[in-house]
Amino acid sequence: MGLLEHLKSADVLHFAPENKLSTLFQTHTSGRYVKADLFPTAEDIEKVDMTCMPFKDESFDFLIANHVLEHVDEHIKALSEIKRVLKKGGYCVLQTPYSEKLNTTFSDPGIDDENGRLFAYGQEDHVRLFGRDVFDVISSVGLVPLVKQHVEVLSDYEPNRYGVNSEEPLFLFCRPV
Repeated sequence: MGLLEHLKSADVLHFAPENKLSTLFQTHTSGRYVKADLFPTAEDIEKVDMTCMPFKDESFDFLIANHVLEHVDEHIKALSEIKRVLKKGGYCVLQTPYSEKLNTTFSDPGIDDENGRLFAYGQEDHVRLFGRDVFDVISSVGLVPLVKQHVEVLSDYEPNRYGVNSEEPLFLFCRPV
């Protein structure tokens, strides 16, 4: 799969845009590139709530949200929105921390302070810790998992240059045609 080839003319929506990846997208796509965040930190980032996006159905060919879903209270609603705004045949990368030791995703609404979240989920602003079922959770809204190792998809790119952890799987999904 030539993921970067797919980006050449793609319309891209990028949540919590990382500087290194933003540079990659801006240089590899001639389509629309939208940077989005619930709490924008720069003028070129649009304020967008992932659970209620202001975009039309099937607006984007590619969506990336690295380390976002673990912060979203209503992650299934966010995943449904992701599917809605992706064009049929569109791809999304949804990296998120997960624990190989947990069979199922763990979340408890009673854990509502920074210390409790740090202890339970590993970071004070996380609202869940995904388990080994993470791929099932994401695909529960109808996204098709195409999970691969980074080297299979980005073999020509230096992981450190773009801030990619080559040791973890690439959480790649597709909206069915």
